[in-house]
Amino acid sequence: MTDEPLPPDALAERLAEVYLVVGPLYRKVQRIVERDQPIMGMSVGVRAVLYQLRREGDMTVPQMARTQDLSRQFVQRMVNDAHTAGWVEIVENPAHRRSHLVRVTPAGVSAIDAVIERELRLLSRVGGDITEAEVGATLRVLTEMLNALAVTEQHGESAP
Repeated sequence: MTDEPLPPDALAERLAEVYLVVGPLYRKVQRIVERDQPIMGMSVGVRAVLYQLRREGDMTVPQMARTQDLSRQFVQRMVNDAHTAGWVEIVENPAHRRSHLVRVTPAGVSAIDAVIERELRLLSRVGGDITEAEVGATLRVLTEMLNALAVTEQHGESAP
């Protein structure tokens, strides 16, 4: 391994390897979350909504959908489920009369905090003597990949 930037073709090949790991990793995590839904008491989608609201504060459904790259209809269903469970409330939006804000309730904070605590316990089992620098580099690479794909999607480009 070297600290020199890779030429575009070599970089593309290495990034393709990242996809081969990220896809199965994401699906495995999703299966674990879905399997443990009775323990956690929430679906993957509701978890995503609560986590986002916990981190970013009150948001509209369209804002959440954009930042999560999900359909507005799906996010609305997840918000409805969270509302039925008492984990969010719908409040007036001073910036927009028709697009209400979704706010996490104290019960929602407790629910998502319990889920996050459980997830962190599971993630603490990851070994390999991983360093802060390695995690930082991983996040940087994944963020660059996400940004490049967003630009491609915005311009309506297709994969070569």
